[in-house]
This record gives sequence, structure tokens and C-alpha cells, in this order.
Amino acid sequence: MWAFNFSPARIWEGISRFGDVLGFMLPPHIWKSWAEFSEIAKGLGETLSMAFLGTLLGAAIALPLSFLGARNINRLNILRLGVRRGYDFIRAFETLILALIFIRAFGLGPLPGILAIAVSEIGTFAKLFSEAIENTSEKPIEGVRASGGSRLQQIRFGLLPQVNPVILSVLLYNFESNVRSGTILGIVGAGGIGFLLSDRISAYKWDEAWSIIFLIIIMVYVIDYLSGILRKRIIGTWEAAK
Repeated sequence: MWAFNFSPARIWEGISRFGDVLGFMLPPHIWKSWAEFSEIAKGLGETLSMAFLGTLLGAAIALPLSFLGARNINRLNILRLGVRRGYDFIRAFETLILALIFIRAFGLGPLPGILAIAVSEIGTFAKLFSEAIENTSEKPIEGVRASGGSRLQQIRFGLLPQVNPVILSVLLYNFESNVRSGTILGIVGAGGIGFLLSDRISAYKWDEAWSIIFLIIIMVYVIDYLSGILRKRIIGTWEAAK
């Protein structure tokens, strides 16, 4: 029998304390000079770089693996199923767990965060990319084959143009998600803005903590807006395809 120590008195006490914390956060802290804000800007840049490099490294490794897991590319059932179980094995590890392992191995800083994001994304990207490859049409591939194209040319000119929009969309979405994950990884010692946020909370500097949270929200909104523009320019819109 699990004991969650649940009681109305505890809930009411928690809500009261949460209200006190919100009171400490307001008004938010405003940095009066670049010298004060430079550390925060560096943390934001580290988190952004960590998410970008981790996403890029994971995608670079996952793309060739995705072909081994696609039914229409890899006809060897044993190898294909083994590769797909490998996807599942990698995806079973939470990014936070991987970060703690890499911090133990490589020490504190952005490097463990980059590796944790990359390894976590290998399983996710490989699974999504292989499914996109399996859902492609055979007609463009048959056209390249009929014109005398090799197997590599069939993949390059018949298959990849069909999956590139899907790959780009997945990359942009996961990059945005990894920016948020990078914040959490920083709290456990992987660098970035999360480390600074954890430091401010530990020091009970709630006004600065709220300002940092607000900056993280703005950064995620900006990334989402820019990725939306990029998707429209490269992939196009549904109205344009009609």
C-alpha cells in the first residue's frame, strides 16, 4: 500500500507557501548593466548551443541508421528488427539520466548536456526517419530505376526528396524541445541557463529566478516563431500546395 501523505491540511499549507514564493518573485529583477546581464546572456547562449549541437549530432548519426530500419531499404528481417530494437533501447533512457551519467564521466559543463541530447535523439530520430522512409511512394524510385539509375541514385533522387520535408520538420520541432530540455539538464550540472536558474533558486533570489524563467519563455517563443517561418519557406504551406 502506497502512502502519499495526502491531506487537505498539507495541500492548503503548500498553496500558502507557493503564494509566498510568487510574492518573492514579484516584481521581477531587472539587470541594470551589461556586466550584470552578461552571465545570463552567456547561459542562454550555452543552452541554445547545447540544444543545437545535440540535435545536429543526433540527427547525423540517426539518418544512416534509419535506412537500416526501413522495410523498403533493408530487406534483411533479422538485421532490420535488431536495429529497430536498438532504437527502442536508446529511447528507453531519459535525457536527464544520460546527463547524470555523462556528468560523472566528463565532469560539469555543456559537453555532458550535448552528449545526453545527442544520444537521446538518436533513438527518436532514427525511428521517425525510418517510418518516413517506409511511407514514401515507389513511383519516383521506379522512375529513376527505369532511367538506369543505381541504387544510391534511386535513394538520392527518388526517395530523399520525399522525406526531406519530414526530416526538416522533425529536426525543427525537436530542436525547440531540446532547448527546454537543455534548461533542465543545466539544473543537474550540464551548464547553460539552467545552472544559473538553479543557483538563483538555491540562494533564494526569487526575483532573479523569475526573470530568468521569463527569458527562457521568450527564447522558446522566438525559436518557435523562426522555425515556423523556416518551415513555410522550405516546405511551403497547405494552401500553396492546392
